[in-house]
This record gives sequence, C-alpha cells and structure tokens, in this order.
Amino acid sequence: MSELTIGLILPDVLGTYGDDGNALVLRQRARMRGIDAAIHPVKLGEPVPDSLDLYCVGGGEDTAQILAAQHLIADGGLTRAAAKNTPILAICAGLQVLGVSFRAGGGIVDGVGLIDATTISMQKRAIGEVATTPTGAGMTAQLTDKLTGFENHMGATILGPDAQTLGTVTTGIGNADEAAVATAKVDAAQTFAEGAVQGSVICTYMHGPALARNPQLADLLLAQAMGKQLVELEPLDIPVVAQLRSERLGH
Repeated sequence: MSELTIGLILPDVLGTYGDDGNALVLRQRARMRGIDAAIHPVKLGEPVPDSLDLYCVGGGEDTAQILAAQHLIADGGLTRAAAKNTPILAICAGLQVLGVSFRAGGGIVDGVGLIDATTISMQKRAIGEVATTPTGAGMTAQLTDKLTGFENHMGATILGPDAQTLGTVTTGIGNADEAAVATAKVDAAQTFAEGAVQGSVICTYMHGPALARNPQLADLLLAQAMGKQLVELEPLDIPVVAQLRSERLGH
C-alpha cells in the first residue's frame, strides 16, 4: 500500500462535536509507524469515492442528519465501499444515519441501511461519560481494551437481528434506556448495549474523539484497512494517551 487513504465523510454537516478528530488520530497513528496516510474530506454535494481504504462519519444535529442521509443514499459511494468490506467508523448521528431509519425534524427519516438499527426518541437526554466492555462481535473480535467516551444524544437506537453490539455498558446509558427498550418491545439486554457492528461497519455514540480515547479501536481500523491482524501493527507507547484512559476509566 503506497498510501493509506482515510475518507472524512461530510465534515461540513457531520462535524459538530469534534469527531473529525478520529480521522486525525488514524492518520497520525499510521504515520508514527512509517505508513503514509492522507485524509480525503468529502463535503455535502460531492461524490463519495468507493476506492478509499477507510471511512469516518461524525455527529451532527437533526437538519444535518437529514441532509447527510439524503446525500449518502442518492450517491451510493459509501454503500459500495461497505459492500467491498472497507472499514467504516460512524459516531452518534453517523450511527443513526447509517441505520434503517431515525427520528429527525419531527418525522421518521430513511437511513442508509448499512446497520440493522432504528432510532426512536428518548424521554431524557443521555449525556455524560460512558464506558463499555467490548463484546468482540464480528470484526471487533480482536478488541480487548475497555471502551470509553462521552455520550450526548436524545436518540434511542434499537438493534435488529443483523447488527451486533459493540460494547456492554458499565457506565452511562449507551444506545437506549430501559423506557425506550420497553417501548420498542425488544430484548431487555439492549438496555446495556452501546454501538453496533455489522460487516465492516463499526458505530458508537462515543465522542471524545472516540479514537483518541480508544487507541486499540483506532489500530483495529487501521489493521483492517491494510488487510492485517491487529497484532501485526507495531505497538505505540504514548504515555499521555495511557494517562487519559486511566483518568476516564477511573483507575
């Protein structure tokens, strides 16, 4: 691979919460290993190339979500990339947009359909620190480190049978609270679900940015993009990252 190409998808509408930082983390962790890497922003109205090595989708508000979903459905590039098993990371609103449907602008909006998930409304906003134990579902089988982030959402995401949970909540709310799970009449275990994994797509409600707070997840995405196993990547010793994780995980 001459250069690792990282697609930053619709940062002009899905870049509200600093999630663009995930692409920066991926690029830096690649470069620290001597791997050439470049970020390719794709803005609203521009075609999404299906030839990149890795994709990041961030968070945003209702109107931004609607615009993003309409664009990604009409364009089809991200869907074609997923069909090629290219790794895709989606955060918060990005998770909702890549699902089957979500609530925004007072109605139900069609999503891109890369994740078997529907998003309804919570009665109370989920906001604060969230931590989970990875489930090892699908392409995340090599994850062993706890996941940590900051959640801030009113959407309750319910997973369908084709999607698996990224992590089991130990702190915070995650995808949905008890009331939303009861309303949707699904397995009560979804009360403790955070994120989703389906095919080459990994989704989470964790801001932070997520990959700055979860370096093993960042490295998993890099490894997948390069067709390698996680253990094949040269370890990086970055004390400040270890300190941040220790503080956020409370030990």
